[in-house]
Amino acid sequence: MSLKIRLARAGTKKRPYYHVVVADSRAPRDGRFIERLGHFNPLVGKDAKDRLKLDLEKIKAWLAKGATPTDRVLRFLDEAGVMKRPARNNPNKAQPKKKAQERAAAAAAAPVGAAAPTPAPAPAASAAVTEAPAGEAAAS
Repeated sequence: MSLKIRLARAGTKKRPYYHVVVADSRAPRDGRFIERLGHFNPLVGKDAKDRLKLDLEKIKAWLAKGATPTDRVLRFLDEAGVMKRPARNNPNKAQPKKKAQERAAAAAAAPVGAAAPTPAPAPAASAAVTEAPAGEAAAS
């Protein structure tokens, strides 16, 4: 049985409130759990003390039994000093994708004078104003 320490959503629509629980990884998110370990209220300010409450002794005991925390719970445990969260680094995420690289290569290969095509001339604004509204034409 694979155990997870994760968040189970409670609260009403548009008013989330989460319980930190230990559950079997196959159980539904808000379904059956083994033990409740704390709660998290994301609507409260980040500096409020009642935003997050964890029972650290129970969490340490479940970690010793082999439970693995989810990403969000691992952030909470890192802030509390229970576990260390490894730094994430994905250098390929910031690089442009295939089509953008092709466009950049095509722009670099094009001659300097032809790099920016000239836009088509805008239609004359005076042509649209030639006809006056019916009320003004009768007054003239």
